[in-house]
Amino acid sequence: MIDGLIRFSLRQRWAVLLAAAIVCAVGAVRAVRMPVDVFPDLTAPRVTIVTESTGMAPEEVERLITFPIETTVNGVAGVRRVRSASAPGISIVWVEFDWDTSDTVARQRVTERLQGLSALPPEADTPVLAPASSVMGEIAFVAITSSADDPLELRRVGEVELRRRLLSIAGVAQVVPIGGLERQYQILADPARLERFDLTLEDLVRAVQRGNANVPGGYVVDRGQESVVRVLGRAHGVDDLADMAIALRGEQPVRVRDVADVGIGAAVPRGAASYNGKPAVVLSIVKQPTADTLEVTRRVDEALDGLAPSLSKRHIEIHRDLFRQADFIRTAIANVIAVLRDGALLVVFVLMLFLWSARPTVISVVALPLSLLCAVLVLDALGFSLDTMTLGGLAIAIGELVDDAIVDVENVVRRLRERRRTPEGERQSVFETVFDASTEIRSSIVSATAILMVVFLPLLFLEGLEGRLLLPLGVAYLVAVGSSLLIAVTVTPAMCLLLLPKAVDATGQDPPVLRVIERSYEPVLQYSMRHPVGVLAGGIAVVLLGVVGLVLAGRSFLPEFNEGSLTIAVVTSPGTSLEQSDALGQLVERALLADPAVVSTSRRTGRAERDEHVQGVEAAEVEVRLRDDGRSKETLLADIRERLSVVPGVQFTIGQPISHRIDHMISGQRAALS
Repeated sequence: MIDGLIRFSLRQRWAVLLAAAIVCAVGAVRAVRMPVDVFPDLTAPRVTIVTESTGMAPEEVERLITFPIETTVNGVAGVRRVRSASAPGISIVWVEFDWDTSDTVARQRVTERLQGLSALPPEADTPVLAPASSVMGEIAFVAITSSADDPLELRRVGEVELRRRLLSIAGVAQVVPIGGLERQYQILADPARLERFDLTLEDLVRAVQRGNANVPGGYVVDRGQESVVRVLGRAHGVDDLADMAIALRGEQPVRVRDVADVGIGAAVPRGAASYNGKPAVVLSIVKQPTADTLEVTRRVDEALDGLAPSLSKRHIEIHRDLFRQADFIRTAIANVIAVLRDGALLVVFVLMLFLWSARPTVISVVALPLSLLCAVLVLDALGFSLDTMTLGGLAIAIGELVDDAIVDVENVVRRLRERRRTPEGERQSVFETVFDASTEIRSSIVSATAILMVVFLPLLFLEGLEGRLLLPLGVAYLVAVGSSLLIAVTVTPAMCLLLLPKAVDATGQDPPVLRVIERSYEPVLQYSMRHPVGVLAGGIAVVLLGVVGLVLAGRSFLPEFNEGSLTIAVVTSPGTSLEQSDALGQLVERALLADPAVVSTSRRTGRAERDEHVQGVEAAEVEVRLRDDGRSKETLLADIRERLSVVPGVQFTIGQPISHRIDHMISGQRAALS
């Protein structure tokens, strides 16, 4: 079959080259449009159930809210694990499903089960499902600061103007602000005034609850026309609340303003944020599971660019130099492109050195990107994204792609040189020479390629997290090698027939470099043949040393990344107040900003509303943006640890943003201490 394919490619060489050009064009277009991310989606289908319960202790939350919800969802079809976290005033339950369950089906099943849940205490709000997202879905942090000391207004801008605008962007699942002070209507009851009117606090609460609503009043029919009657009682401001009636004393109503002071104030904060040590509102932007990180980030930047002029007039500044996954993705892609570029240049150099001709070099250089673009087309059709694993698989395959490109061309050149040495009357046709040169090595090349592909096949059968992570790498490698093999039996012979017959050395001699290598290798080969036992013993010794090195080598699920930023988890003693934690966090930021490699810092202390991370006010996370100042990573981390060691009463753990989130995904979050 392969011989027939080679013969067909030689006969229809122009059609084959046209098809190759089309593949190049389409592959380049699809490569630009493919979704791009850091890693494949490593999160199993998961539904997050959040239940707020203001004022309840962690033990009560766990016993009265978390446990009933866990019991309810444990029996849902397809559930493989249920995890939970309980903290003061909040319960979060994560329901993880089998990998083959769609997110839509998972959310539907959980919603149906929660409808039958009725055993929650009255202090608990209705359980809600958090937006569909993953741990790796947190793509960026944005901070806003103001020169005016007005935390209420700063939080309102972040909550109303920025959050609502960002949520309108396609691909954004959630925006979680933290910092500033949340605005709320406050009714401050006066016990003396309540007693004067013979009222209790419960009377005041019930009156406000009943009065703050629009009530239907039926219909009025007049002259054949029907009108809807509504009693409008919902408050739209401070005056509406103050005018609500509580009771009648004689013929005069007692209003809220008679027994309480009504105004706008700040809710009790459970979280704080800062940027470069100054108070700020930090917004965490979470993308939807299937959204393209680079595209979503671009849309977010466009939205922020549109908001920046109006905010700057109010002396509010937007800061984006915090954590951004897009920067790491661009760096990773740039590194892979650099590897491909260097590989192509190395191929050009080696071919020019060994073949001593430009045309064979052109053939091999064309085969390399053509194989990669063909692989990109297949990966796109299979639904894969461009991430570090698929790009890594393509990079690993480059060696095999280069080998396929060189071996066939070199053998054709050798056979054409032999043809030149043959008397003219006994020579084969150029067609048959190229055909024989391509077929005589093809069986060995196919066998070697098949062996390499079989080595990677086990990656396709991994399950769970390992399978989700390594499957794209294995598929990318197999597809790239398979594409290279296809190019080697179609495009390469066709180009050899068109370009090589007139390119071989008229003398029929090997290039000078090859002749030098042959002369140098001959005595080595003769020595090996005379002393086979010693050579085999040396090979076995090398293998044993490799085994020893493998046993002694360290083990890690993923290699260390150089993300250009750090995530520092700072924890104080349980029971520390938010104000004290905030003050210690500012000391940590000042210590970090004193290092010349630190560009910026942003800190989130405690927990934000709508946040899925159960974190007490004694805990904080600091995102540190770095610049390259010439120090090694180990030296930089040692210097940072030394600077942080002077901050009293804190414990800290230094990681990197993406690695930190992968750790959460693999081992879970730290338990909340009560």
